[in-house]
Amino acid sequence: MTVAEHYRTNLRIAIPVMMGQLGHIMVSVADSVMVGQLGTIPLAAVAFGNSIYVILMVFGLGITYGITPLVAQSIGKKQYNLQSALLRHSLRVNAGSALILFLLLIGCLPLMPYMGQEEGVIEMAGPYLIITGSSIIPLMIFQAFKQFAEGFSDTKRAMQIIIGCNLLNVALNYVLIYGKFGFPALGINGAAWATLIARSLMVVFIARYILNHQRFRKHQLSLFGFRLRKKIIRKLLQVGVPMGLQFTFEVTAFALAAIFAGMINATALAAQQIAINIASVSYMGVTGLGAAATVRVGNQVGEKDVSNLRKASKSIFIMAAAWMAFAGVIIFFMRGILAGFYSSDVEVLALATKLLIVAVLFQLSDGIQAVALGALRGFTDVKIPTWIVFIVYWLLVLPIAYATVKFTSWGAMGIWYTLAAGLTLSAVLLTGRYAILQKRFAAKLKF
Repeated sequence: MTVAEHYRTNLRIAIPVMMGQLGHIMVSVADSVMVGQLGTIPLAAVAFGNSIYVILMVFGLGITYGITPLVAQSIGKKQYNLQSALLRHSLRVNAGSALILFLLLIGCLPLMPYMGQEEGVIEMAGPYLIITGSSIIPLMIFQAFKQFAEGFSDTKRAMQIIIGCNLLNVALNYVLIYGKFGFPALGINGAAWATLIARSLMVVFIARYILNHQRFRKHQLSLFGFRLRKKIIRKLLQVGVPMGLQFTFEVTAFALAAIFAGMINATALAAQQIAINIASVSYMGVTGLGAAATVRVGNQVGEKDVSNLRKASKSIFIMAAAWMAFAGVIIFFMRGILAGFYSSDVEVLALATKLLIVAVLFQLSDGIQAVALGALRGFTDVKIPTWIVFIVYWLLVLPIAYATVKFTSWGAMGIWYTLAAGLTLSAVLLTGRYAILQKRFAAKLKF
């Protein structure tokens, strides 16, 4: 393949995933912008509730990814009955895992008063967390169908459903948060109900597509009347759980950073929510390139093609760096305007714009480490990357960030400088790990 062909292939795989991921984060942006109009305390409450919810959610999403490579393998072997069994078992595993995660989330409610937040923030965050937390159940069921379709390289329909339902989510936000068209004004709980309704509809639409579309009819898909097979469940979890842990370790650092910011005051927490919300847009974009890296590296490894492996991975890393550099320029020059969409509180905006300057500094590191993780999954290398992420974020970033809050006057800026350092270290270590595996792979084929 030529270099140009590599770039085109990367885009073909990455764009549907990028659009779907950006659709998800744009709902979060819309939630924060609309809730921010209610005041600093409501915005801080949403940030606090989401910081707890997102930890469990990303672990659950990692579990849902276990079905995709197994479906892809079964396609090559023409094991149509196995594909149906994988979907059925994935639905059970995802639904059961989602229920457990939701119960764990409910168990966090009594602990909220001991997390150092302002009383008004805790009072508003509890009901919001219960409603939005329940949406993890339809979300993980949707993911079972979505990841099953991706095993067939079918990414467009899921993207369309996500975008359509997310637009509905934004419209419902307007109606339910502010009480329009005769509906009661539910405040931040309106945003939570909008999310739950939209995610429930996502399940209906994608299930109808998978079960009725002629592309999947030959696979004899049936969701009922079967016996659970431990071997299939074990395979799903062997792939999914390590990926869930990788996501959890990194996201936990940012979620707990929000809680640490709340220990300072509600202003710091609201500013943290604005800055991370804006920075997340560029990150969600680069996750599409991470997904493309998994596919491209996996394909070249399977074909034992060292030359195209190097070209494919190099092109994706360059694309990630270019995307994040572009995002960094936009954030830097428009930070005041972007932050202004969320709040009119002068103190919140002043701090948020400072945090966004730090976000610009870690854009490149964030993009490189996301693609490196995707490329390593192409080698089916999950254990060492999981340890790297665990050590960097849980053993280094979190303790240092907490110490800056407790023992220095750096405030929220200290937290964000620590996060930037952690992202940079993670990018260096994960990229180094990938370089080692690529060299080993090339050396192995020479002999």
